Amino acid sequence: MDRFYSRRKLFEGGILTIAAGRGRASVTSSPRVGWYVVKVSVIVPAFCLEKYVGDCVESLASQVTDFDFEVIALDDASRDGTPDILNDLETQHERLRVLRNARNLGLAGTMSRLLGEARGAYIAYVDGDDLAFPGKLQALADHLDEHADCAIAYHEAEVFHESGERPSYLYSRDHYNAAYVSDSATVEDLIRYGCFMNASSVMLRRHAHLQNTVDAGCKILLDYPFQILNACYLRGSLDRVGRVLGAYRLHEQSYGGQTKRSAARRLQVLADQERACENAAPFGVSPMTIAEGKAHHRFAAALYFLKAREFGHFRRCITDASADGFFFDERQKFAWINRDDAPRVYEELYELCA
Repeated sequence: MDRFYSRRKLFEGGILTIAAGRGRASVTSSPRVGWYVVKVSVIVPAFCLEKYVGDCVESLASQVTDFDFEVIALDDASRDGTPDILNDLETQHERLRVLRNARNLGLAGTMSRLLGEARGAYIAYVDGDDLAFPGKLQALADHLDEHADCAIAYHEAEVFHESGERPSYLYSRDHYNAAYVSDSATVEDLIRYGCFMNASSVMLRRHAHLQNTVDAGCKILLDYPFQILNACYLRGSLDRVGRVLGAYRLHEQSYGGQTKRSAARRLQVLADQERACENAAPFGVSPMTIAEGKAHHRFAAALYFLKAREFGHFRRCITDASADGFFFDERQKFAWINRDDAPRVYEELYELCA
């Protein structure tokens, strides 16, 4: 018998979640769901992704597991062939549900609707232009099954550029703060060290506040605040499953591709990152941790602009990052001391810039 359904008494009439501050599994009541139709719901937002969405959804719907799951793809009123591709795939995969927004809601509205439609005990998020490798859903669900203290499980992801112009790398292993992040991390680590979990690699436990985890006040960056808010509500660990079980695609219209072309967009990303850190305050995360996280994100933005040789933005960001006396590492202290000689800082640090 499926391990999920064999534990019916644990799940029946409630939601499996992590008791805040106690580090153990507990069952909390839900106003909407008393019993789960499937074990895992995979939610996939899609907007004008006709080049990619077919491969993405196919890689998810064809997963082999020993439990039942659903893939919910929501088209956000695309103007290209995305709806037709999704509708065709729906006829081929019984586990796929395709939905469409009557008007464009943006990513925040689309994510909120997807969370409302999800019927699983575990929720996995995958962007519509990324890929899942065989075994992804089984490995993440197994980890959550076997580690009651874990709130969010995430796997390693290969990062590749569709043009092949740059070599691929691993998202978490090669994250610029990887040395500070353990395999079983905390929400405080997520705030201090940035988004070390690839957006399309996470699976989390259902809880009663899912609809409160999409921050529409963030204009561009939504995965980082989504991860922080879910980690705050669940208060369990953030566990890395070291296998490479997915691929994160870089292309001209991806988040990273668009940000590279606009300094204003990168500054808005910084504002979203700071807001994401501030969202943790009502959950008891210390003001010091939040201040450290915000200072770190300003430093990361300073390095970004330094690498791009946009020295005015570099000076602004490194000054803001160091205003409260927080220095993430010696690189930051060196950059701040020499902020008026940006070419020198560039020469010293450019190989380490993110």
